[in-house]
Amino acid sequence: MVFNFGSTTALVSQVQAGAPADVFAAADTASIDRLRTSGLVSAPSRIFAVNTLGLAVKRGNPLHIRSVADLQKAKVVSLCAKTVPCGVYASKVIQRAGLALAESNITRGIDAKATVGAVVNGDADAAVVYVTDIAASARLVTTITIPTAQNVIAKYSITTLQRAKNAVAAHAFLQYVTSSAGVQTMTRFGFGRP
Repeated sequence: MVFNFGSTTALVSQVQAGAPADVFAAADTASIDRLRTSGLVSAPSRIFAVNTLGLAVKRGNPLHIRSVADLQKAKVVSLCAKTVPCGVYASKVIQRAGLALAESNITRGIDAKATVGAVVNGDADAAVVYVTDIAASARLVTTITIPTAQNVIAKYSITTLQRAKNAVAAHAFLQYVTSSAGVQTMTRFGFGRP
């Protein structure tokens, strides 16, 4: 089995351009809807995990950022690109907090890993990104929890694709990912149960 990881938006574009794929998993439901509209989906999609957002700040939190509203203390905030799911979710979180960040104070990552990486590398003071990506860099950043009332729930969906070269294996993989064993695997990596 070969995996291709990347931002959901980039992967949608690759599939639409004809890249070979049997199964597609996304950090949202809208991306699979786009593939379905293009006639590329062969089965109903299923939610297999959920995620939330958190704040990643420089180790030790030198700016004393304790909430989304405190992002105004940051000179540079790292967010995912506007069109990728984590960028869309971050915009909702910032809006719910009643905060307006100047675009000149924002750096945009192509995906969640690059977004956290801006804080790790010292290119940003803080990032708004998935808690799972923050956890992957936990030794290099400090994590600030975003309260449920301001947060979003990212629903991760999966489906098989029309051009699957191995439809039987694709179906079996989808069945595993959405099974209790698959959900347990996702929870070990910090994702929530669907």
